[in-house]
Amino acid sequence: MSTLTPGLRPPPVRPAATTAAAPEPRAAGFRLTPADRGVLWLYLLTRISLWITAHFARWLFPAQSGVREAAPVLAPFQHWDANHYLHIARDGYFPAGAGPWTSGWDNREAFFPGYPLLLRAVHTVVPDWTAAGLLISFVAGAVAVLALARIARAYLPEEGAGYRTVVLFLLSPCAVFLAAGYTEALFLAFALPAWLAAMRHRWALAAVLTMLGTAVRVSGLFLAAAIGLLFLLSVCAGGGRRSWRTWRTWASAGWTLLPALPPVAYSWYLHAHTGDWMAWKHAQERGWYRTFHTPWEAWANTWTGAFGGTQSTGYAFMFQAELAAMVVGLALVVVLVRRRGWPEAVYVALSLWALGTSYWYTSVPRATLLWWPLWIGLAALSLRRPWFRTAYLCVAAPVTTLVALTFLTGRWAG
Repeated sequence: MSTLTPGLRPPPVRPAATTAAAPEPRAAGFRLTPADRGVLWLYLLTRISLWITAHFARWLFPAQSGVREAAPVLAPFQHWDANHYLHIARDGYFPAGAGPWTSGWDNREAFFPGYPLLLRAVHTVVPDWTAAGLLISFVAGAVAVLALARIARAYLPEEGAGYRTVVLFLLSPCAVFLAAGYTEALFLAFALPAWLAAMRHRWALAAVLTMLGTAVRVSGLFLAAAIGLLFLLSVCAGGGRRSWRTWRTWASAGWTLLPALPPVAYSWYLHAHTGDWMAWKHAQERGWYRTFHTPWEAWANTWTGAFGGTQSTGYAFMFQAELAAMVVGLALVVVLVRRRGWPEAVYVALSLWALGTSYWYTSVPRATLLWWPLWIGLAALSLRRPWFRTAYLCVAAPVTTLVALTFLTGRWAG
């Protein structure tokens, strides 16, 4: 069968009549293997490293020069979207009747409710809002890396494939967002186990987990499309045989519609308060220039921001990073299509379409965290080409550190 990336072989799509066994269940259920424990130790060590960086950042890079006291311990994580989620969890979407009709509105309805709801729940146990958000990301990140390692072991036959994939993932340029009060870690904690369940043909579980993902990010719909395609391919691989198990698998098709429930429910809620079924999309357009533009217009506008001298150096660098991440994403889709990794290609391509049709690119580098085929493919390449691992680490180490410092000091958006 074709491969997703050089040396990366996907598990075969088995006929529906033979779905009783899982493609890669070395660790059954929640039982941790020694390989899983190694991944968790790596995850913990990288969290400690990041917390040390945050501690030094608040002392060495204060918001104002000449201050005699460092910022509070959790101040490095109280930036940007983390504050939006905090405000939603604490005050709701439309506090005291405020909304898009209010001057100076913060467009908070652009953010899906899954994370704020969980944040509010955890806050009942953890009194500090920022600490509650960090706890969510910490636990969710652990679940995500475990699932990523298991998926990698299903794709790659080499010893240590899961560990290598997680190393590259946790040292990726935007890895700091996995630890902050953002949605990336929580989304992956649902999305990666959902993909693992789909690989094992456990369609109901995959649908439920994907539904939880769509409550967190609209990216869950892209995942739902990919899993839907994987479902069709698995059934078609049965060669049209009309066995009982084949009919039972077709009966599971209804589960693929479940992930649409949270976005529909959220749209209904927003319509009840604003009269606008697409209020979340319109909030993104107002606040983040996500009005529809053709892909070439978006590229041109981002290029102008990066190299046209129209922005300060900080913003220009961010636009350069957006362009670089878009190129990586496009190259990934090309490789996936050439290697016939159709479901994975659909997932990444839909993400690129959503991000690449705004006025200019926004948040593409962060989106790379969600493209698990990228990290598995890079791991495969590094396992075959030892020099690549060295080159990757030499480039990623300074870039990852600089991005972390940029975010932790409040300078992320320029």
